[in-house]
Amino acid sequence: MRNVVDGLIGEVFALCRENRAGELADYIPELAAVDPDSFSLCIATSDGYVYESGDADTTFTIQSISKPLTYGLALADRGLTAVAEKIDVEPSGEPFNEISLDPVTERPRNPMINAGAIAAASLISGDDPAQRFERLRRCYSRYAGRELTLDDAVYRSEARTGHRNRAIGHMLRSFGIISGDPDAAVDMYFRQCAIGVTCRDLSLMAATLANNGVNPVTHQRALAPELVERVLSVMTTCGMYDAAGDWVTQVGLPAKSGVGGGVLAVLPGQIGIAVYSPRLDAHGNSVRGVQACRELSKRLELHSLNVTRPARWATRPIAAFGGAPSRPRRGPADRDSLEKVGRRARIYELHGDLLFAGTETAVREITDQSGELEAVVVDIRRVDDVSGIAGRMLADLHDDLDRQGCQLALVDPEGLLGHTTSELVPAAGGRVFVDLDAAIEWCEDTLLERHCAGDRLPESITLAEHPLLSALTAEQFDGFAHGLEIRTVNRGETIVRRGDRAAGIFLILAGRVSSTLQGSDGAVHRITTLAPGMTFGEMPMLVDDRFLNDVHADSDVRLAVLPPDRFARLTAEAPGLKVALLEGLAAGAYAQMEAAIRSLAPRGRLG
Repeated sequence: MRNVVDGLIGEVFALCRENRAGELADYIPELAAVDPDSFSLCIATSDGYVYESGDADTTFTIQSISKPLTYGLALADRGLTAVAEKIDVEPSGEPFNEISLDPVTERPRNPMINAGAIAAASLISGDDPAQRFERLRRCYSRYAGRELTLDDAVYRSEARTGHRNRAIGHMLRSFGIISGDPDAAVDMYFRQCAIGVTCRDLSLMAATLANNGVNPVTHQRALAPELVERVLSVMTTCGMYDAAGDWVTQVGLPAKSGVGGGVLAVLPGQIGIAVYSPRLDAHGNSVRGVQACRELSKRLELHSLNVTRPARWATRPIAAFGGAPSRPRRGPADRDSLEKVGRRARIYELHGDLLFAGTETAVREITDQSGELEAVVVDIRRVDDVSGIAGRMLADLHDDLDRQGCQLALVDPEGLLGHTTSELVPAAGGRVFVDLDAAIEWCEDTLLERHCAGDRLPESITLAEHPLLSALTAEQFDGFAHGLEIRTVNRGETIVRRGDRAAGIFLILAGRVSSTLQGSDGAVHRITTLAPGMTFGEMPMLVDDRFLNDVHADSDVRLAVLPPDRFARLTAEAPGLKVALLEGLAAGAYAQMEAAIRSLAPRGRLG
């Protein structure tokens, strides 16, 4: 299912598709015959999900993008020290096919230019050329997550015209960099460049490097972590040839290009990027590939040096709920409905820093489930920082969900997304709440408005309709009502405070009240919210003790209060009435306990 990330990538794809600058690599006849306007853009995440735009399954040859992979295999076969004796790791500042060595070390300047790549190919272990190439092909296949094959036509075309590379090979042999047959090393290099890949393959190769050398789909290890670090370091400084400085400043990602039109870029720990477009610039880099990576880096804030403090990964524990998990006590019809449809709402808790990759994972997870959902809460209370692209992605997610008939709310007490009220803010993505319980209550109300066909709790009731009195006889009711005080309380007023003496049994006839506690952190935490037909104050009175919490009026409230002295006199004056009241209070207390248990279990607080 497409999500907001597809839209972001689609914008970049559409922008770059209009760019038809550059020329094909016509010095290799087979490369000069490809469709010059073929174009694809893929992003693979560190868990193996691939976003695709364009001709993602078009096969082309990997060419110089093979160089970091061969270098990594050479490091694995020979070790860091042995390879360093043959190949340096310094930027050359010269074209990729320059016939030269470092004048001081007399070694190729790095493994990303042809001289260094041919030297690396000569270091691959094996009993004969066929075995060495097969090891190389299997290595590339582990990165891609599928079996890759040689494009024989491109190989033969390169072998027929690769005289400059043969000259480089013989130069390396004359300086002792290659100890065996230089033509065999050059032929290995021609073959590695002619392995066929798709843009999707390249994105997964990049994601394998981003994932510390483990393919995120097959979970096969392609390269040891300490060697991945070495390979990415050289790609950062040398992967884009004599345009490396401009690349690092504008894109800021380890990368490698190939004259076949491919570009591979890596954001370590997060994503792999691949572009295919065969028109090349003067440096031998794909014109659209460079432009697309520059746009993605800017729009998605991917530059690897764009970190203002140590980054923290964004996680997404997910909670679904059913039953009645919010603080308000629900009536039977509400509870029955929520039992049936509660899983159509879901809570997503995000942690750490919300950068592109972490937000992408959450957005993808939510989008994949959105067909089954009608209300979503994104809780960012444990988020430390929100990047600009993350804010846009969440806003776009709200719009996408809204079109599907699914509403989204945020829990954002610190206003990290720039909104600090519980108002409907369309530009921010719906309602914004300061605590999770209020957001869950909103979820429930959203579902109940759509699905509850039974009798819901009324906004107000008469005294005779109060459930506590439903079992009383007419005579008992008259005796009870005679001793009641009717009170009205304005919204926001405190009805009782923590530490107050028992003040009677409070029967709610209209409005809503909440019991709250102030935590050690100074924050006020809601315990429960009560509606018409419910009671409070009975426990302090029954045990003759003080209130353990505050009770506030959430709206204008009308109460019927049985004072403590009147309740005490019932023992002598109307014992049957008192027993009936106690039974009703016990039933209410049990229902409240059941609701509390059901509110905890769906949030993972109970085993």
